Amino acid sequence: MKVLIALASIVGFLMVVLPGPLYQFAGVSLGTAFTSLRFGVYVGGAALILIVLQMLINRKNVNWGSTVACAVLALIAVAMPVSMMSKASTVPPIHDITTDVTNPPAFVAIAPLREGAPNDINYAGGEITKQQLEAYPEIKTQLLPQPVNEVYVAAEKTIAILGWDNVTAGALPNTLEATDTTTWFGFKDDVVIRLTEKGDDTLVDVRSKSRVGKSDLGKNAERINEFFAELRKQLG
Repeated sequence: MKVLIALASIVGFLMVVLPGPLYQFAGVSLGTAFTSLRFGVYVGGAALILIVLQMLINRKNVNWGSTVACAVLALIAVAMPVSMMSKASTVPPIHDITTDVTNPPAFVAIAPLREGAPNDINYAGGEITKQQLEAYPEIKTQLLPQPVNEVYVAAEKTIAILGWDNVTAGALPNTLEATDTTTWFGFKDDVVIRLTEKGDDTLVDVRSKSRVGKSDLGKNAERINEFFAELRKQLG
């Protein structure tokens, strides 16, 4: 049983951890990667059941060091996908978030980079807008008490600090575009930041959109909030 426990724990762990890198670097399809995640939960769960049975039936001969190590691997195999599924159940199945739902900032410099992506650059509105407003009421246009040029410089610094790839290319005035690449799966999500003068102040609108996937698990909203928090820090 010890060998079976070790095998199930390791296999379950690898089935959950490897799909991201394999999708990102080895060309494994997203469907295959998600299937591996799903079955990794089953394998990890089976390993945990075997560990419990071993402790109940043959407790005296349990090697606690290897058992704990296997339990940790099995728990990771179960916890990571379950956490993702739990997150998905608490956020709407959308992937395009904007502070201005009536006139969302447009992707221009990034548009060629999204050619062929499952999610196009258009803003669907309608039900998508309704779901966003219900789930993320805090995502709205921000009024900052600094002039546009100062906010623009701070926004550039913010993009760099957050590790996004600045692809603005001067496409539109007072507008910045960038791409954020997620660590595990390497998903590319695009961001456009639009600055509008309002007297001596500046209106800041941000839009963040995933290139693939129906649901972003709340990542785009988190990204916008993270941007505003860092932007305010840069502006002092």
